[in-house]
Amino acid sequence: MKNLIKTLKNIWSIEELRSKILFTLVLTAVYRVGAHIVLPGINPVALEQFSKANQSGILDLINTFAGGAFNQASIFALGIMPYITASIFIQLMTVLVPSFQKMQKEGESGRNKINQITRYLTVAVTLVQAFAYIAYLHQTAGPAIVAGYGSFNFTLTTVVVLTSGTLFVMWLGEKITDKGLGNGTSLIIMVGILARLPQALTQELAFRSTRTGDILIFIIEIALYIAINLGCIVLVQGVRKVPVNYAKQIVGNRQFGGARQFLPLKVNAAGVMPIIFAQAIMFVPTLFTMGSKNADLGRMFTDHTNGWYMLIYATVVIGFTFLYTALIFNPKQIADNLKQNNGFIPGVKPGQPTTDYIGTIMDRITFPGAVLLALVGILPGIIQKIFGMTQGFAMFFGGTSLLIMVGVILDTLQQVETQLMMRQYDGLMKSGRIQGRQSSSAIQI
Repeated sequence: MKNLIKTLKNIWSIEELRSKILFTLVLTAVYRVGAHIVLPGINPVALEQFSKANQSGILDLINTFAGGAFNQASIFALGIMPYITASIFIQLMTVLVPSFQKMQKEGESGRNKINQITRYLTVAVTLVQAFAYIAYLHQTAGPAIVAGYGSFNFTLTTVVVLTSGTLFVMWLGEKITDKGLGNGTSLIIMVGILARLPQALTQELAFRSTRTGDILIFIIEIALYIAINLGCIVLVQGVRKVPVNYAKQIVGNRQFGGARQFLPLKVNAAGVMPIIFAQAIMFVPTLFTMGSKNADLGRMFTDHTNGWYMLIYATVVIGFTFLYTALIFNPKQIADNLKQNNGFIPGVKPGQPTTDYIGTIMDRITFPGAVLLALVGILPGIIQKIFGMTQGFAMFFGGTSLLIMVGVILDTLQQVETQLMMRQYDGLMKSGRIQGRQSSSAIQI
């Protein structure tokens, strides 16, 4: 406890770090306030009874990323999701389209061009999703909740407000990245997820308090939740270290190189992206089964406690993990960089043999990583089926919520520890160092 207080004093004594923390807290507070401001023409009291009945598939994913604002019909209802969609599309373009690859290699100017294209694409995606959101409100909530639905003024006002809200949230994320603790968009998502945790925890406690002896089950659930978080940390930070030697170079009387280093290959290089893609894919069949005789088939793709859902979901996650890892990980580029810097893997020839060696190792460690990622994705359904807990609390035991929370918290802690170590203070831990996520393990935003 004494070391914790000392560390907190050290953090507060660094003016730059203190200003970054305060700046981040202020902007996240602004985001949370906006998440509770209801759209014009919406009856929040009547809307509340429908919010719990419409949390499944990709809609629940959007609501998670929006910090609950989606079901509350807030001005930030679409949250940061359109920006994430645009960022994912542009990221894939930088892998598949040569012109985008060339732009990415142009340094700072190229990144600025890509960011500008991403912003324009975000506006287009937001406009489409805003119209879809109006239709969603009409279908799920009914005309009694949406005042003046169908009128041009209501539609225009709602589209403008939703688009402006998303762009404002995007601006908040960029400002946090520039002047705050970094990874602004990811921090906004994490804050939205954590904002739902106290309510879910309270509901679960109230649910367990109705019967004698269920409090013990609640304590077991909390202990299990902590253990799952620890396991998720291992999954996020797990790497395979490939030894790399650098040839010695003697220039005049000075020697350069000759050091032995390691090439860290992440077990979960794809990060949270396979789970996001899998949830989107699982939601597609429900679009064709709504209101039809195949409603049972539709429920199979939305009920995360269903055995078939878990099997299909896990298979899709494993497949997308290999696909996405192949898109973002380029063994040939790594081998070329090693060769250019006079580096080599002991016992492996430079060039194509190094490319094949790195690719083989990556394939071997990606499989267990994909299986563990699939397990994390279906854990909420398994936990809810075993313990019979509330769905809101079960969602924190795995899936997108858990991975984003763990990844962003670790990355933020690394930023703070880096600032402490630069000023010769002790880090946040007595032994070891916090390993931050590589950019490929997070959502590319």
